[in-house]
Amino acid sequence: MTKLVLFDHDGAIDDFLATLLLMTMPEMEVLGIIVTPADCYIKAALNVTRKLLDFMGCDHIPVAESTVRGINPFPALYRRDCLIIDNFPILNQTDTIKTPLVSQSGQQFMVETLQGASEAVTLMVTGPLTTVAAALERDRSIESKIKEIVWMGGALNVSGNVEKEFAPEHDGSAEWNAYWDAIAVHRVWQSNIPLVICPLDITNTVPVTPQFIRKLAQQRQYQLSDLAGLCYALAIPQDYYCWDVLATAYLHCSDLFSLKSWSTEVIITGSSQGRIKVVEKGRNILAMDRIDKDQFYKYILKQWSQF
Repeated sequence: MTKLVLFDHDGAIDDFLATLLLMTMPEMEVLGIIVTPADCYIKAALNVTRKLLDFMGCDHIPVAESTVRGINPFPALYRRDCLIIDNFPILNQTDTIKTPLVSQSGQQFMVETLQGASEAVTLMVTGPLTTVAAALERDRSIESKIKEIVWMGGALNVSGNVEKEFAPEHDGSAEWNAYWDAIAVHRVWQSNIPLVICPLDITNTVPVTPQFIRKLAQQRQYQLSDLAGLCYALAIPQDYYCWDVLATAYLHCSDLFSLKSWSTEVIITGSSQGRIKVVEKGRNILAMDRIDKDQFYKYILKQWSQF
């Protein structure tokens, strides 16, 4: 059966790779893509998103620019990757971009898309939840049009990835997508929308390994693998994980995952802001808990060998 999906990402390397993966899933009807200006420079991130859709032959899918702002900006060092990818030769073989950029803000586009959907929609979010929170504030009735939110974010029983170097007043307990705007996470937690999260607890177990990159290199004859390899090459100087790609894979092959229910609350102030804390009486969520890693890597390589 076809699943209606609205995708909201924030323009980092793994967001673009998640876009490539999502476009290979025939069972998904993608209603649009919203770019939230968090881990990116927004104009370049919009360009890359639209160029990727052109590249995949999916130029019928509209793209929208969210105009929300977070509380704790991503470091410039993290955000610059979209500027590089925007200039990849493989994405600049023509002078024009066919994929439309809509006039509405991303948060308004989310409201209108959900209002007009024929059935409940899965929100796939691989950046902060700020655009979702802003859409809910604009029209609370859209809550009933959201089947579930699948979100790459949070850290439940492991340390976060907010580093002292970039956030000296933070205690390191939060994940960046949650830290960018903890108030927005709290707003979504207050809704009745089913939540399936892909926290650092599971992404920490699925690194982008040299072996995986070599396997991508071995299938460079496929343009998708070649492009994915170029993107991952930008991440070589740092520890990198399959954050957004892992979360997005859940849409198509949930059988590779096991889920676990947790009772949680969101810390919105102080040195732990953005932490999603496990508590006795809190908001129930489902978290991706375990993954068949070998099958996951095989799945990604297969999907990126389609052309």
